[in-house]
Amino acid sequence: MLKNSFITRFLFLVFFLVQFSFSALAQTSENTPLKALIITAHPDDESTFAVTIYKITHDLKGKVDIAIVTNGEGGYKYSTLADDFYGVELTDEKIGREYLPTIRKREMMNGGKIIGLRSYYFLEQKDHKFTQDVKEVFDGVWDIELVKKRLSEIIANGNYDYVFTLLPTIDTHGHHKGATLLALEVIKNLPIKNRPIVLGASISNKDENPNKDYSGLEGYPLTKINKDAPIFFFDRTQKFGFRDNLNYKIIANWLLAEHKSQGSTQMAMGLGDIERFWFFDLNDPVKIEAVTSLFNKLKVITFKKKEY
Repeated sequence: MLKNSFITRFLFLVFFLVQFSFSALAQTSENTPLKALIITAHPDDESTFAVTIYKITHDLKGKVDIAIVTNGEGGYKYSTLADDFYGVELTDEKIGREYLPTIRKREMMNGGKIIGLRSYYFLEQKDHKFTQDVKEVFDGVWDIELVKKRLSEIIANGNYDYVFTLLPTIDTHGHHKGATLLALEVIKNLPIKNRPIVLGASISNKDENPNKDYSGLEGYPLTKINKDAPIFFFDRTQKFGFRDNLNYKIIANWLLAEHKSQGSTQMAMGLGDIERFWFFDLNDPVKIEAVTSLFNKLKVITFKKKEY
């Protein structure tokens, strides 16, 4: 009888400990902040997903870092108004290429404060000129092996849940394509269980979705999109505040305003209603559900309603 009682108590204790362990594990997972890495070519490319990042860092208390492949020196052609603002003739190619890398880092970090970026990794590759030919970029402009090595180290050390890149469409800057392709290549080489979810983003107005049928960049199978996944999105025009007079385009405009050396970037103020995200095929398809859950959380307005 005593023996049976002891066994019963022992089994109950084991059951309790197992339940407690599962509960603690679930709680730890739930309370662990989401971690994401942005991989882009230039300072100011992060503006494509400015509000999604803002929501992750401010509403979900996530941690977001950024790796920028080029030094941004090629933006001198758009610095006409910035010549006076910074007191140096940035539109002179030689002067612009000398000063812009430092100026654009400062602009990047000022903008990063607005959307809540944590760490910045500058890979210092040459921003040579505008081109849509990614092969040109890979053929001697960038040190490809160095970039892949640095991205591999950053991703390995960061233990990220997500990597955000620009969607590598045929008509985008070759640098944008290149940064995304290198990110995909590095992530592909990780065991599938260790891969962060990698998403490709573009921005458009509500009355357009130019990349809705995008399936990948021809000739680059790593850019293939999972056709079973939806196109995830965040609507910047979502209203909040007193009498719903505000929306999230304000955050995007604040960020764009920091990139003063780039006049063409400034011209995007007020444009872009929707931030859209494509789920690359190299991701584990099981994680579509996690991305759906994330974007559902991002849609929630967390500001308290105030009456005056």
